[in-house]
Amino acid sequence: MTATDRSLELVTTAAQAAADKLAHDIVAYDVSDVLSITDAFLLASAPNDRQVKSIVDEIEERLNKELGAKPVRREGDREARWVLLDYVDIVVHVQHSEERVFYALERLWKDCPELELPADAQASRGKAAEHAKQQEAEAAVEPGGEWR
Repeated sequence: MTATDRSLELVTTAAQAAADKLAHDIVAYDVSDVLSITDAFLLASAPNDRQVKSIVDEIEERLNKELGAKPVRREGDREARWVLLDYVDIVVHVQHSEERVFYALERLWKDCPELELPADAQASRGKAAEHAKQQEAEAAVEPGGEWR
C-alpha cells in the first residue's frame, strides 16, 4: 500500500507552507505500509517557539484554504516545542530544533520511503545545522567585537 493521492497533495501543500515560513529540514515519509492510522508523516523544525507557531499556523491556514482540510487534532500548541497536526491522511510534526535532535523521529521512520517534496522544502535540508553554527559564531564574539 502507498500513500493516496490526497495524502500526497496534503503533504506537498503543507511542505510548501512550512518552507515559506522558513522551516528547517523538511522531510516526509510514506508510513502507509507500517501504520494503519495514517499515510504520511511530515517533519519540520524551527530554531524558536515563535517560528514553530508561525509554521503551524501557515500549514493549517494553507491546507484549509487550498484543500478544505482541517486537522482533527492539534497537540502541543501551548508550549510550541512540538506541535502535532493530525489530518488523518497525514500527520504533521513541527518541532523546536532541540526537540527534533532529541527525539530524532527520522530514526524511527528511516526504513519508510521518503516522499518527494517541492524544491523549496528540499532546499531546507541542513538549515538547522547552518543556523546552529551561526549561533555559535555569534556567541563567540563579545559585544565589543572581540573574541572571548
